[in-house]
Amino acid sequence: MERAMPLIGIDIGTSFIKGAALDLEARRFGRVRRLPFPEPLPGRPPLHREFDPGAIMAAVRELIAALLPDAAPCEGLLICGLMHGLVWADAHGQPRSPLTTWQDQRVLEPHPSGAGSFFDVLAAQVAPDERRQLGNELRAGQPLGLLFWLAEQRRLPAPSLTPASLPDFVAANLCATQPTTAPTNAMAHGALNLDTMRWHEPLLERLGLGGLCWPAVQPEGSIVGLAEVGGRSIPCYMPVGDFQCALAGALLAPAELSLNIATGSQASMLLPERAFGDFQTRPFFDGRFLATITHIPAGRSLSALVALLSELAVGQGVALPDPWRYIADAAARTPATRIEADLAFFSSSYGDAGALAGLHEEELTVGHLFRAAFERMAATYHHAALRVARGQGWRGLVLSGGLAQKLPALRDTIAARFGTPYRFAPSSEDTMLGLLALGLAFSGRASSLGAAARMLASYREAGAE
Repeated sequence: MERAMPLIGIDIGTSFIKGAALDLEARRFGRVRRLPFPEPLPGRPPLHREFDPGAIMAAVRELIAALLPDAAPCEGLLICGLMHGLVWADAHGQPRSPLTTWQDQRVLEPHPSGAGSFFDVLAAQVAPDERRQLGNELRAGQPLGLLFWLAEQRRLPAPSLTPASLPDFVAANLCATQPTTAPTNAMAHGALNLDTMRWHEPLLERLGLGGLCWPAVQPEGSIVGLAEVGGRSIPCYMPVGDFQCALAGALLAPAELSLNIATGSQASMLLPERAFGDFQTRPFFDGRFLATITHIPAGRSLSALVALLSELAVGQGVALPDPWRYIADAAARTPATRIEADLAFFSSSYGDAGALAGLHEEELTVGHLFRAAFERMAATYHHAALRVARGQGWRGLVLSGGLAQKLPALRDTIAARFGTPYRFAPSSEDTMLGLLALGLAFSGRASSLGAAARMLASYREAGAE
């Protein structure tokens, strides 16, 4: 039998650029290597967040070179990456602007008309039915907002340049070709019409963006071009969104509810076909879609509480080596509390003004505070689950993300609130397992992502008990 040669999988995130060899025959990925994501460019105005795409490409190429011995002879490249980023690129994949990410919020600057922010003016021009067609995801931080900001100030670049997502830019640069995009990344621009799976041309014309060289939307699994790697020309598959890739790595099945709990958190379920409701609708693989709610308060809010409780010690020069272990133990020893915690300490899908209530002197402890936080998180996830399930329920929970792994008391609180068994995603490196599953499907070794997930159903992470 012909041996299935490895792919190289690359995951481009805002903290690290990660990669591994994807062995399609053994159905495993190798040691994950990491390089830090470059620091943001200094001296930018408030609300602006930009990065050097040349530094990103240098890191990607360094990582690929380090992985080549693990994946020789390499069969291809498969990339996922952060969503809602934007690089202007030319017809040969060369960058013609810095990278802006979802952290760039310049669209919230005041509009010259005095009608609110640039985002307010943009949102006022989007009809309710168009919001539905865009997946019910219109918000600051999407490339659509940045493009509108540029258009309103007559600062759009030459019409020959393509506004590309970061992973699409990386693939185009490696292959020296014009950027294209697959639906999972096209959706992140904020301008994909889910009814047609093409760019929303009427809305773009209205916003002054119709004349742009929008990237062609290609099917998932298409080939971008040939990347010159280690003296060989290697096919590069169309990049995919890291959000969808992580859910592919969780081996999410129909009727399962995914809760990804990390710095932020999301609740998601598979849709057999396109549907709309009180949730975001995103393209997935195999022609399916996701019902999802993102930006649910989680680790960022808990970290804010840790920072508050640690301030006196830090101010006195006392380092707390591992506050999370103490928090986990204290919450586990506190079965109930009267404290109520609203964790929306920042703009989120559940408000932008958190609060603590029901405080009693004898309960002003770490255990009671974090028990209240965990109970609020579990209740919020249950509310989000009811929205994405559309009244049809779920048969099980899939938990992923670092916070779910390290806080047993949070897991137990969620399980009690849902009254449903849960399982963990098979690997803490969920995007790498997702790239492995997609590699099996895209290379034809599995007939679909669903078939690839069934092939990986017995996957166990090295070192797992």
